[in-house]
This record gives sequence, C-alpha cells and structure tokens, in this order.
Amino acid sequence: MRYTYNSIEDYVNKMYKTIGVYHSKQLVIRTIAARLGLTIIYAQMESTHYGNVIYLDNRLAYTEQWQDFGHELCHVLWHTGNQLVMPPLYRDYQEWKASSFGMHVCVPTFMLDNMSFPRDFGGAISLIQETFNVSYEFAELRLEKFVQQKESRTVYSRAFGF
Repeated sequence: MRYTYNSIEDYVNKMYKTIGVYHSKQLVIRTIAARLGLTIIYAQMESTHYGNVIYLDNRLAYTEQWQDFGHELCHVLWHTGNQLVMPPLYRDYQEWKASSFGMHVCVPTFMLDNMSFPRDFGGAISLIQETFNVSYEFAELRLEKFVQQKESRTVYSRAFGF
C-alpha cells in the first residue's frame, strides 16, 4: 500500500530533502536554521520568534529547546500576524498547528517509516526518544500519532481497496 503524506508530513519531508537532511543525526538546530536562512539566539526568555529569528530559552535542556525549535519554526514558516491582537480561537488554531508541525519537524514521518521498532511500546518510545533527542512524553505522543496514522491507513485501504 502506498501512503500519501498529509500536508504537514509532505511539507516537512520536502523541506528536509531540500536542505539535505535525510537522517536523524542531521537533526541539529543550528544546522537546520542555517540552511533555512534563520538565526538562532539563546536567551533567558521563553522561546519565541520574530521575523527570521528564533529565540530559544537557554534555561531549558537541549531536548526541550529542540521541541521548542520545531514549534517556533512553524510560526516562522507558516504564520503571519501578531498573536496578541488576533482572535483567541485563531491564536489557538495557530498554536495547535505549530505543535503538530513541531512534532513532525522533531520526529519526521519519513524517518519513522524507515525504522524498525521493538515489539513493546515502551521500548519503541525509548528508541524514538534516543534517536530524535526528544523527551519521553514527546516521543510517546509522537508514536501514538504515528501508530494511529498507520492504523487508519490500513483500515482505509481495506475499506476502499487502495
């Protein structure tokens, strides 16, 4: 069965291939930012962005900075407007989209598709955590989403013969 990526997966896949990122060891904040023409500044402040600059909280562990980077990258690449003056529901939508985008930036589907996982869920979570340098909770949520997508692809394929 051939899987068609959703819009975020497709965007992240193409973005990484365009900048020459094919393996998890290449998922490095400064490298990705430089190849995308972005500046990273580490400061004692909550992670945020302004224009092509992403500010990452230097008080956080690298795994949390990496996860924040994925989230803020969405805002830089996809979002416009000042969240302080936009309607709350639209701001919530942008935040939801950035969180989803960040999961795919930090743990890309095309890389997960090429992995062999242990049969136990905890072992698979730990493998994702170690491979992609994310927190256990982040890895768990990403794996759950990945498994849900795989299962829905299988159900859809059986139901409609694709």
